Amino acid sequence: MAETTHTHPRRDAQVKVVVPDEHTMINLLGSGDELLRALERAFESDIHVRGNEFTISGSPEETAVVVRLIEELIELAKSGTHVTPDTIERMVHMLRSPGTERPADVLTTNILSNRGKTIRPKTVNQKRYVDTIDRHTVVFGIGPAGTGKTYLAMAKAVKALQDKEVNRIILTRPAVEAGERLGFLPGTLYDKIDPYLRPLYDALHDMLDPDSIPKLMAAGTIEVAPLAYMRGRAQPVDTPVLTPDGYRPIGELEVGDLVVGSDGRPTPVLGVYPQGEKAIYRFSAQDGSSTLCSEDHLWTVRTRDDARRGRPPRVLTAKEIAQSGLRSSHYRKYELPLLSRPVEFPEREVPMDPYALGLLLGDGCLTGKTTPSFATRDPELVEALGAALPGIRVRHKSGVDYVLNRESAPGDVITIANPVTAVMRELGLCGADSGTKFVPDDYLYNTAEVRLSLLQGLLDSDGGPVVQKGRTCRVQYTTASPRLADAVRFLVRSLGGVVYSRVRPAQGRTPGLARGREVFHRQDAHILDLRLPEGVAPFRLARKRERYDTTGGGRPMRFVDAIEPAGTAECVCIQVAAEDSLYVTDDFLLTHNTLNDSFIILDEAQNTSPEQMKMFLTRLGFGSKIVVTGDVTQVDLPSGQASGLRTIETILRDIDDIAFCKLSSEDVVRHKLVGQIVDAYGRYDADRQNGAGGGQGDRRGGRGRGLSPRREAPDTPGETGTGSAHPRQRAD
Repeated sequence: MAETTHTHPRRDAQVKVVVPDEHTMINLLGSGDELLRALERAFESDIHVRGNEFTISGSPEETAVVVRLIEELIELAKSGTHVTPDTIERMVHMLRSPGTERPADVLTTNILSNRGKTIRPKTVNQKRYVDTIDRHTVVFGIGPAGTGKTYLAMAKAVKALQDKEVNRIILTRPAVEAGERLGFLPGTLYDKIDPYLRPLYDALHDMLDPDSIPKLMAAGTIEVAPLAYMRGRAQPVDTPVLTPDGYRPIGELEVGDLVVGSDGRPTPVLGVYPQGEKAIYRFSAQDGSSTLCSEDHLWTVRTRDDARRGRPPRVLTAKEIAQSGLRSSHYRKYELPLLSRPVEFPEREVPMDPYALGLLLGDGCLTGKTTPSFATRDPELVEALGAALPGIRVRHKSGVDYVLNRESAPGDVITIANPVTAVMRELGLCGADSGTKFVPDDYLYNTAEVRLSLLQGLLDSDGGPVVQKGRTCRVQYTTASPRLADAVRFLVRSLGGVVYSRVRPAQGRTPGLARGREVFHRQDAHILDLRLPEGVAPFRLARKRERYDTTGGGRPMRFVDAIEPAGTAECVCIQVAAEDSLYVTDDFLLTHNTLNDSFIILDEAQNTSPEQMKMFLTRLGFGSKIVVTGDVTQVDLPSGQASGLRTIETILRDIDDIAFCKLSSEDVVRHKLVGQIVDAYGRYDADRQNGAGGGQGDRRGGRGRGLSPRREAPDTPGETGTGSAHPRQRAD
């Protein structure tokens, strides 16, 4: 620490500061004594240097500031921070301003280092801005051009990616929203939007190895896109989405509607965003399930290496999955998530026990022309069926055949309908044969207990365990009814399992024998191989249950099999409130549209409408961070269009994890004239608002709306020792 001595004249003070080290002294003076001259220009006091000693003469108040400045410079020199005359000016301003922050603390806060350059805040407000980004999930950085809003946010984003705090960076700017019409600009879509996004690319090149940027962008780790295209993770409007009342087209959903999440529970829709006509793809899994989506639709997937190393699932777009290859050697690369718990549908009243209905759909005769009957070789099933059907006596007829008679009481009329026949008429099953049987919706969209009981009845009658050496047990179910096969798929998937299907054609099959004569097959057989999660028992029949339990059901798995073009369609995007942002779409596939584990930056936010700002903020996912930057004095929106940034503080100011940081002309880190220009425009606008400027007029801060897009570089504080302007910046 420097040593000081004082004299005490009435009006002036003389202070001596001894610098303990000659090398530090050389750094304090700068090349050609440029730092000493900057010190002399900044103060009216006399500053002399002899050896390693500063002598300051002047008013007590000012000499105290000079001493503090020299002590702060010594701290910077010890830390290896490069000091410029511009640094001196900023430190003087900090010391003369109210506040407790030390200049050395501000100027030695390292955000990111790359290729020998270090990005640091240069002003107290910039330091507060950076600290606020660390502490809050959503941060609004509002201030004039050149104050480092975007550049510092991007540095924090790159640092978070390097430290594995997030999995991806998303950078976005309004483009079409600024009143420009991309359709009239020449070139491809990328040629049209590139001028809007070029400043963001330039800033990325300052912070990362240029060779790594194309790889990171190709892998989807870094995404740079106009705001209108960022939300394009969509599905066609007629795509089914599972709700507590059944499947509904995604295009019919509204904010507040309930859909089913990955835990089987209802979760509300937070946002619905129409996307217009988009190219769509058929996204298929190897078990035969599939759905339609846009190429940038998000999917949660996990690789074999992820599972082996205990890594969490990753979120990739359909395009990223397709480009990286769907297979690795002989196996499929990407595993999709399954329901962690059975779907919770509301309870519905049903007219027949679900287990009994499953048995009758499997081995019952329900023509309605004769007394209902049941065929089985297992007395255990006969007993279970009788117990589940009150008022019915299961009477043995002959061989494996049993008749379901109504138990009559004295005085009953002979014409009273058989209760089983009456229920089958009520359910629409009376007269159904082996090729037309189905499961009524009241059983499919019911509680997990009802669905499992129904499935157990179907499998006890027409299914069975298939034991393979060295592998866990699967369940095979066969039916001639396509609708019944669909119902079993629904039941298994709704319980968290998977189903593999194949069809055995009737034509060409070896006929069976009945009492010594050939009986040809009249209908195709639908063969389903089922795998259910641990804890879900597929059988009640003892002989089947014991065989299944010997090896267990194992873990169901579903892998991405193909992603193929499927034309174009009107699309929509939704956001749900589930913690993992997943919802159930076609064939119980789990997908989502929210940005999890991402660092998202919205630049030039003053050119968003209130609706666009709401859309952007509600895309926030878990483990993500959002930084919104803009200058409310430079709005480019068409006349009469409100800016989403102007009113946002009023709307969100009472939410704890959202913060607003205001920067001013004093935080401009470009040429010092930029700060003076900002102040001059501020005074001019204030005069106009007070009537001194001859009316209100169009208060857009002087920025025009030509046909060419505005190409302002992101606000760049740059390296502490690089002077007042970043080398890549451009004038407005």
